[in-house]
Amino acid sequence: MSAQTATGHAAHGAADSRRWWALAVIAVAQLMIVLDITIVNIALPSAQKDLGISDANRQWVITAYTLAFGGLLLLGGRLGDLFGRKRVFTVGLLGFALASAIGGGASGPTMLFAARALQGAFGALLAPSALGLLSTTFSDPRERSTAFGIFGAIAGGGAAIGLLLGGLLTEYLNWRWCLFVNTPIAIATAFAAYYVLTRDHIAKGRRVRLDLPGALLGCGGLLAIVFGMSEAVSRGWVDWLVLGSLALGAALLAVFVLVEKRTEHALLPLHIVGERNRGGAALSVGLAMVGMFGLFLFLTYYLQEIKHFSPVMSGVSFLPMTAAIVISSTGFAARLMTRIPSRNLIGPGLLLAAAGMAWLTQMKVDSPWAGMVLPAELLLGFGMGLVFMPSMSLATLGVAPNEAGAASATINSAQQVGGSFGTALLNTIAASATASFLATRVASDPAVRAQGAVHGYVIATWVAMGILLLAALIAFLMINHRPAPGEATGAGGGSAAGAADETRAEEAGARAKAAGAPTPGERQRAS
Repeated sequence: MSAQTATGHAAHGAADSRRWWALAVIAVAQLMIVLDITIVNIALPSAQKDLGISDANRQWVITAYTLAFGGLLLLGGRLGDLFGRKRVFTVGLLGFALASAIGGGASGPTMLFAARALQGAFGALLAPSALGLLSTTFSDPRERSTAFGIFGAIAGGGAAIGLLLGGLLTEYLNWRWCLFVNTPIAIATAFAAYYVLTRDHIAKGRRVRLDLPGALLGCGGLLAIVFGMSEAVSRGWVDWLVLGSLALGAALLAVFVLVEKRTEHALLPLHIVGERNRGGAALSVGLAMVGMFGLFLFLTYYLQEIKHFSPVMSGVSFLPMTAAIVISSTGFAARLMTRIPSRNLIGPGLLLAAAGMAWLTQMKVDSPWAGMVLPAELLLGFGMGLVFMPSMSLATLGVAPNEAGAASATINSAQQVGGSFGTALLNTIAASATASFLATRVASDPAVRAQGAVHGYVIATWVAMGILLLAALIAFLMINHRPAPGEATGAGGGSAAGAADETRAEEAGARAKAAGAPTPGERQRAS
């Protein structure tokens, strides 16, 4: 390495001297995004009663958030690439704080639905910017694996923390605090971000043009798909609105791909998802979220309606899974990521999660929590901890810094669409199985109704297990990344590809100097 290169690395290290504070800021923002998907679930019955929301419309408290969040992720990721991730991240935090305050003070259903949609929209700015900032902040292999281990643990455990926090706030304060709690946290995080995150503002004259046709097609397609999946929960999969929304979404995304192939400044450069490691990671995480969100859904109902747990106890019962995710992600995956092939973490992790689902297929009405639910949670937690961290890191594998936002949005979109699809698909399967079970029995008997509900959960859990096994197969077949010595997987420098590019640049400079021509660096300074 030349003296010039060493100086560059030293300067980079000095610029990122507050990188661990930056990680704390990014982690808080990511936790807020993830837990807000589930924190309102437990508060929903109280909010429904307080605001007079009908049974038919109560799903919009959840759906409004997931619709805006999932539909606008691609645009949010690209805005970070074009205008600077620190700026977009800060705007997202302040907007999230405002939307949460509006939701907490909602005087009626429409105001609450609108606030939740606004939360989702600003969350779509936050999520890809957070992962993009993480990717470009940490370039040292060991530090990067630790940072992604923490980030992966939050991505996996945040939803369970949301269930616990929602139960505590609803039971001891008021359902409105499930929304109000975000406002001071988001404002404080925005101020911290201003001071600790490295400035990456892109000057107005150097910005590339935003791909508006791609934004309309891509976001419209995702919105239609997430909407169709959300409506399937109440309408069923054969409803014309559900099928029409899914067909429209698929058509818009097909046109989106055709447009992106011919666009110079694409919203989503297709090589990002075309590379097998990034594509495999996105598919694996998307399918994993199908099973995970299904587990949250069924266990929440099982614990509260069958086992008669309080909201707080229901949340507490998910803590072992959260702890298992944290231990697995930071204690094992982070240490092994730079030593073994990524599929040797992701594949076995998905198999462990599938084993947890297999355990739950033996669930009965009178099954003890410690003997049935706890082992399944631990298996799923340890498995998911091995999946999230390397998948998040692979999402930005070999991506140029100016495309890190688009790559981050891709993995976030996979998570969101997978979670929405899982909730809709497994809920529909469980409801159908329960209806079939009760059709041949005395449905008025409470004990029979409980048996029917658990039967539906078990059937859906079998399907979730199959989906996790499919995800493991995809991971083993598609992901072939092997860490090179000294490699930091992803964007942000330090990768094997980055080192090779640096070497080629030095060789080109040496040849130019020998020929008497200005070096690339001199030409860049002159311009």
